[in-house]
Amino acid sequence: MKDGPSIASVAALIGDRARADILTALVAGPALTATELAAEAGVTKQTTSAHLAKLLDARLIAVENQGRHRYFRLADRDVAQLLEDLMGVAYRAGAVRLRQSPREPALRKARVCYDHLAGELGVVVYDGLVARRLLRSTGDRLGLSGHGERFFEAFGIDLDALTSRRRPLCRACLDWSARRPHLAGALGAALLSRFVALGWARIAKGSRVVTFTASGENALRERFAPAPA
Repeated sequence: MKDGPSIASVAALIGDRARADILTALVAGPALTATELAAEAGVTKQTTSAHLAKLLDARLIAVENQGRHRYFRLADRDVAQLLEDLMGVAYRAGAVRLRQSPREPALRKARVCYDHLAGELGVVVYDGLVARRLLRSTGDRLGLSGHGERFFEAFGIDLDALTSRRRPLCRACLDWSARRPHLAGALGAALLSRFVALGWARIAKGSRVVTFTASGENALRERFAPAPA
């Protein structure tokens, strides 16, 4: 008998098309009802309930009861990271939908990856932070330089509050569409929240798309994009 975790059962759960669509819909972060998830997966409510029960048993998702409604979300950030990594592998392997949705170009430009900014603009931010030496890498760990700490404090982000959490402050997350890193971790989440608070961007309801205003995108590129050579 082999010891250790069995990935086969988890892989089988994620490998079902309807369950994969349900999990992908939840990567955006907001909790959704069974009715909303049924629409995302294109299956009946009864079938969706059966899928949700299996995902709950496997602790891939969690549920919250509010009055008569039940809201489902991913169990934790590790599950979100697993799904985003699988999207990257699927893209590299050519396992893409033959018919792209109308939202596909918008998703590639800017989207939510669990709670941080991904897509083209997410990569722009990461590249700029590295080029400006605001981020520093020590072995396989990513952190802020002294200049980076001052930069983010001036941008309105409370680093003391973020570092007091158990979550890593900075982490590189491989972007499935750009195949390059964007910024994850507590700082990545705080940065997206700051973009929204400043009115630079908004997160489309019921979607992973992050829509930047023209002035917001210009401000992002001016503040974060790598400086011209």
